[in-house]
Amino acid sequence: MRDITFVQPSPSAINSFPVFVAIGEGFFKEEGLNVRVEAINGSGAVLQALSAGQAHFGRPGPGPLIAARSRGVDAVHIYNVAARSNFGIVVQEDSDVQDIEGLRGKVIGTGTADGAEVGFARNVMTGAGMREGEDYEFLTVGDGGPATAAFLNGEIDAYSSSTADAAILNQRGMAVRDITPADFARFFGNGIATMADTIREDRELVEGWSRAFARGHAFALDDANRDAVLAHLAAGNPQEGEDKEFQSALFDAVRSKTIPTDMSNGLGWYPAAVWQEWQDALVAGGEISGPLDDLGAAWTNEFAAIGNKAIDG
Repeated sequence: MRDITFVQPSPSAINSFPVFVAIGEGFFKEEGLNVRVEAINGSGAVLQALSAGQAHFGRPGPGPLIAARSRGVDAVHIYNVAARSNFGIVVQEDSDVQDIEGLRGKVIGTGTADGAEVGFARNVMTGAGMREGEDYEFLTVGDGGPATAAFLNGEIDAYSSSTADAAILNQRGMAVRDITPADFARFFGNGIATMADTIREDRELVEGWSRAFARGHAFALDDANRDAVLAHLAAGNPQEGEDKEFQSALFDAVRSKTIPTDMSNGLGWYPAAVWQEWQDALVAGGEISGPLDDLGAAWTNEFAAIGNKAIDG
């Protein structure tokens, strides 16, 4: 057995459910891999861990990955986990803000300073013709309880949240509603990444990971396996498993975002056009100074294809 490390940008097992299912069902073990999961704070930290050699695989967002590549970090997305946008900008249920334009001059809270939710929100605001520091501000407030407190204290007017974050706020009595324009649903979210050096020098590892991960993903999509899946997730994060009803509802919400709108290429496939849109938004928002020399090097579908072949047997 080979020990490897996977880093995720939050403690939630549900957000990384294919990993915990593949561990619990023994799919990684069949590939000779003993996977240790570590939770760190945001996509930026995930990419730092990968580039420093502290982890083999991680789950960063596409915006932070493009930004990291613009700084010379040769990280590559290999599996599109959140095939549909798993982020949104939410406001309190009774807020006067009804749309994105209503956030002009307002403060938007984020869970981390450089996570995927920041890039997504900046993308949405740029699409509405607003620039950070001029038309709105970001404030890092954390997630869960700290985000609730920030709303109650009037520190933030809106919050850029993941599907899980919004569900937790609602579950804790902070009723929120999503005001994100429907057009942004096409912007896929966090996916599995590794370093280009790992692909070149340790391809067998990447292929083995991809087979096990894809099998875990497919297993979890089959409702016949629901009880086993929820048990694996509770083992990965016991706190999430304490409230079975909430755990089940949150899993349904997160799982739905991982199913591509077009299944012709199977699970985990990346649409090239949306990568271009992500880059355009980052350039327009000033997050990167210009387009990457080779945007295509930031992602590949070859390992998703390997994973889908493993699913099909």
